[in-house]
Amino acid sequence: MSKVLIVYYSRTGNTRKMATRVAEGVRKEKAQVVVKDVRKTTPADMLKADAIIIGSPTYYGGPAAPIRDLLDRSVKYHGRLEGKVGAAFTSSGGIAGGNETTLLSILTALLIHGMIIQGRSDDDHYGAVAIGAPNKGARQNCIVLGRRVARLVKRLGPHG
Repeated sequence: MSKVLIVYYSRTGNTRKMATRVAEGVRKEKAQVVVKDVRKTTPADMLKADAIIIGSPTYYGGPAAPIRDLLDRSVKYHGRLEGKVGAAFTSSGGIAGGNETTLLSILTALLIHGMIIQGRSDDDHYGAVAIGAPNKGARQNCIVLGRRVARLVKRLGPHG
């Protein structure tokens, strides 16, 4: 069974709520999912998954420091995440608060690891986004993100 790791940081609870919805989407595709607060996640945890989905609030146009720290420490496994599926989601305080730059920052790190990223042509092209608490549309986009990642992992087969 495909394994998906969802790592998130949430100070106010909004990004955690999004992580829960992303996990719901993964489960709908009958994939195994682990949801972890980044403060309880090690780079070695990333090795155990076929897909890694990272969620962070947007701080100053980028991911929160604990997410950046995990990505910085993941350099220890450079090359060993190649071929895994990656994705990202974010929450912010405003519509022009740096959502896309946050997503692209996370996705850039995953691409440097050699991971596979799938965009979305119809909505939330780079990953799911919420402004403040996730509303109905954001919650649905989180579920779609989880489903899309799980389906892609199934098509590619288990990594390892």
